[in-house]
Amino acid sequence: MRYFIEFSYHGKNYFGYQIQPNEISVQEELEKALSTILRREIKTTGAGRTDTGVHAKKMFAHFDTEQILDENLVHKLNSFLPPDISVKRIFKVKDDFHARFDATFRTYEYYISLDKNPFTQDTSWQIWKRNLEIDKMNEACKILFDFEDFTSFAKLHTDNKTNNCKIYKAFWEQNGTELKFTISADRFLRNMVRAIVGTMVEIGSGKIMPEGLRTIIESKNRNSAGTSAPAQGLFLVEVGYEF
Repeated sequence: MRYFIEFSYHGKNYFGYQIQPNEISVQEELEKALSTILRREIKTTGAGRTDTGVHAKKMFAHFDTEQILDENLVHKLNSFLPPDISVKRIFKVKDDFHARFDATFRTYEYYISLDKNPFTQDTSWQIWKRNLEIDKMNEACKILFDFEDFTSFAKLHTDNKTNNCKIYKAFWEQNGTELKFTISADRFLRNMVRAIVGTMVEIGSGKIMPEGLRTIIESKNRNSAGTSAPAQGLFLVEVGYEF
């Protein structure tokens, strides 16, 4: 039987979601807890990977087991897991339903703090020495919808067969001294959101004109775009499925 697990995590202490040799990951902690409670080796497949230090408010993975799961499994898992990983629910799905390949969209949020805030230093990019013009950043967002090839924002030397993505929404909001960037697409390239945010900050700072984003994307050259924003401001907030 195949089960989906919904969970969230604070990424500060992890080298991303996916298991890596000699590094601590969220997937490793999740599989260790599941295997301990179910008393057999459990392997999970995540909806995707998040980079070192990136957080997830809503993440999914699937796993297979022949066992009938205890209705208290969520509570037991949360007792075994470290405090920075929390399981929300576990539910049965069709045997061929896939956490990664059946996802229809993913949504990320990126947070920027415009003041020096000790309480958000692990969950935002603190840009308190710069003035950012959010109107220019939102003007640039509209250009993203004109393209599907985002090679300019892709991590170099990956095994991607294509750098095409369909962006469904992208916009900035300001609440006091906090900026939030929301972006949703059918898929994302490694480092793509952070590269877009880094470029948007240069637009908001006046270093690049909004229309300059078009030239950057058309170049299909990562060196044309801005420096990647720090990992701690990025959150995976939604993965869409048609259950």
